[in-house]
Amino acid sequence: QVQLVESGGGLVQAGGILRLSCKVSGSIFSMNDWGWYRQAPGKERLFVAAISRDGEQVHDDSVKGRFTISRDNAVNTVYLQMNSLKAEDTGVYYCNRVPPTVTWGRGAQVSVSS
Repeated sequence: QVQLVESGGGLVQAGGILRLSCKVSGSIFSMNDWGWYRQAPGKERLFVAAISRDGEQVHDDSVKGRFTISRDNAVNTVYLQMNSLKAEDTGVYYCNRVPPTVTWGRGAQVSVSS
Protein backbone atom coordinates (compact mmCIF):
# COMPACT_ATOMS: atom_id res chain seq x y z
CA GLN A 1 0.00 0.00 0.00
CA VAL A 2 1.30 3.43 -0.92
CA GLN A 3 2.10 5.72 1.99
CA LEU A 4 2.82 9.46 1.91
CA VAL A 5 5.01 11.08 4.56
CA GLU A 6 5.34 14.86 4.46
CA SER A 7 8.03 16.75 6.38
CA GLY A 8 9.76 20.11 6.56
CA GLY A 9 6.99 22.32 7.88
CA GLY A 10 7.45 24.90 10.60
CA LEU A 11 6.83 28.40 11.86
CA VAL A 12 8.47 31.25 9.96
CA GLN A 13 8.09 34.98 9.62
CA ALA A 14 6.67 36.55 6.49
CA GLY A 15 9.33 36.61 3.80
CA GLY A 16 10.90 33.43 5.12
CA ILE A 17 11.78 30.16 3.40
CA LEU A 18 10.78 26.54 3.92
CA ARG A 19 11.33 23.37 1.92
CA LEU A 20 8.81 20.57 2.17
CA SER A 21 9.53 16.96 1.32
CA CYS A 22 7.16 14.09 0.64
CA LYS A 23 8.45 10.54 0.69
CA VAL A 24 6.33 8.11 -1.28
CA SER A 25 6.56 4.42 -0.45
CA GLY A 26 5.93 1.76 -3.06
CA SER A 27 6.81 1.46 -6.70
CA ILE A 28 4.36 3.87 -8.30
CA PHE A 29 6.31 7.09 -7.83
CA SER A 30 8.21 7.43 -11.08
CA MET A 31 5.22 6.49 -13.24
CA ASN A 32 2.91 9.17 -11.92
CA ASP A 33 2.31 12.90 -11.70
CA TRP A 34 2.55 14.31 -8.18
CA GLY A 35 1.31 17.45 -6.53
CA TRP A 36 1.13 19.54 -3.40
CA TYR A 37 -2.15 20.63 -1.86
CA ARG A 38 -2.83 23.10 0.93
CA GLN A 39 -5.59 23.26 3.51
CA ALA A 40 -5.90 26.59 5.29
CA PRO A 41 -7.64 26.67 8.69
CA GLY A 42 -11.39 26.17 8.24
CA LYS A 43 -11.14 25.86 4.47
CA GLU A 44 -11.10 23.10 1.89
CA ARG A 45 -7.93 21.52 0.57
CA LEU A 46 -6.75 23.22 -2.61
CA PHE A 47 -4.19 22.56 -5.32
CA VAL A 48 -0.82 24.31 -5.03
CA ALA A 49 1.54 22.77 -7.58
CA ALA A 50 2.10 19.68 -9.70
CA ILE A 51 4.95 17.98 -11.51
CA SER A 52 4.51 15.43 -14.26
CA ARG A 53 6.50 12.21 -14.55
CA ASP A 54 8.45 14.01 -17.26
CA GLY A 55 9.27 16.95 -14.97
CA GLU A 56 6.83 19.53 -16.31
CA GLN A 57 5.69 21.88 -13.57
CA VAL A 58 2.44 23.72 -12.93
CA HIS A 59 1.95 26.20 -10.10
CA ASP A 60 -1.21 27.87 -8.87
CA ASP A 61 -1.30 31.61 -9.54
CA SER A 62 -1.24 32.29 -5.79
CA VAL A 63 2.28 30.80 -5.47
CA LYS A 64 3.72 31.35 -8.94
CA GLY A 65 7.16 32.92 -8.75
CA ARG A 66 7.54 32.05 -5.06
CA PHE A 67 7.12 28.27 -4.84
CA THR A 68 8.86 25.60 -6.92
CA ILE A 69 7.92 21.94 -7.10
CA SER A 70 10.52 19.32 -7.94
CA ARG A 71 11.01 15.58 -7.71
CA ASP A 72 13.75 13.00 -7.32
CA ASN A 73 12.72 9.64 -8.74
CA ALA A 74 15.82 7.99 -7.28
CA VAL A 75 14.49 8.49 -3.74
CA ASN A 76 10.74 8.57 -4.44
CA THR A 77 10.43 12.11 -3.12
CA VAL A 78 8.65 15.25 -4.25
CA TYR A 79 9.68 18.64 -2.90
CA LEU A 80 8.14 22.09 -2.53
CA GLN A 81 10.56 24.98 -2.19
CA MET A 82 8.69 27.89 -0.66
CA ASN A 83 10.25 31.34 -0.79
CA SER A 84 8.87 34.76 0.15
CA LEU A 85 6.26 33.18 2.39
CA LYS A 86 3.14 35.14 3.20
CA ALA A 87 0.66 34.85 6.09
CA GLU A 88 -1.93 33.51 3.64
CA ASP A 89 0.34 30.55 2.89
CA THR A 90 -0.41 29.21 6.38
CA GLY A 91 -1.98 25.77 6.39
CA VAL A 92 -1.35 22.06 6.30
CA TYR A 93 0.45 20.95 3.14
CA TYR A 94 -0.15 17.52 1.67
CA CYS A 95 1.29 15.67 -1.28
CA ASN A 96 -0.62 13.21 -3.46
CA ARG A 97 -0.97 12.03 -6.99
CA VAL A 98 -2.55 14.29 -9.56
CA PRO A 99 -5.48 13.80 -9.36
CA PRO A 100 -5.31 12.72 -5.71
CA THR A 101 -6.12 9.01 -5.50
CA VAL A 102 -3.82 7.84 -2.71
CA THR A 103 -4.82 7.87 0.96
CA TRP A 104 -3.75 11.23 2.36
CA GLY A 105 -0.79 11.45 4.71
CA ARG A 106 -0.68 13.53 7.89
CA GLY A 107 0.61 16.60 6.10
CA ALA A 108 3.13 19.24 7.11
CA GLN A 109 2.03 22.26 9.10
CA VAL A 110 3.26 25.59 7.76
CA SER A 111 2.64 28.68 9.84
CA VAL A 112 3.68 32.13 8.61
CA SER A 113 3.53 35.05 11.00
CA SER A 114 3.02 38.54 9.61
